[in-house]
Amino acid sequence: MELTTPALLFPAISLLMLAYTNRFLTLAQLVRELHARYKQETNQLIAGQIENLRRRLVIIKYMQLFGALSFLFCVVAMFLIFAGKENLINVVFGSSLILLLISLALLIVELYISIDAINLQLKDFEEDPPK
Repeated sequence: MELTTPALLFPAISLLMLAYTNRFLTLAQLVRELHARYKQETNQLIAGQIENLRRRLVIIKYMQLFGALSFLFCVVAMFLIFAGKENLINVVFGSSLILLLISLALLIVELYISIDAINLQLKDFEEDPPK
């Protein structure tokens, strides 16, 4: 394996981690806003949204963890190329790819939960349309 093979993942993983961080920060801000609204007005819809956000934040935490581990394993694979440890390179780089796959699978799960949150909001709108 050449040095450029694991190096190809660097920009992809970096951009993915940036996107995950942006999702996390956006959700954290939304939790703060909903919590403040819930303190003023106890509402089941708001409580449901907060619970949904809690689940999403946990998933994003694991998305970031597996993405960071993928990045770490990618760096280790590059080091092993320099060290000439041919027998370990494929295992470590393959592990990096598996960790990245897990991270992306969690992204898909989080997207489905996100869609559920929007549907919950739309359901409330349908039950109580504006006048």
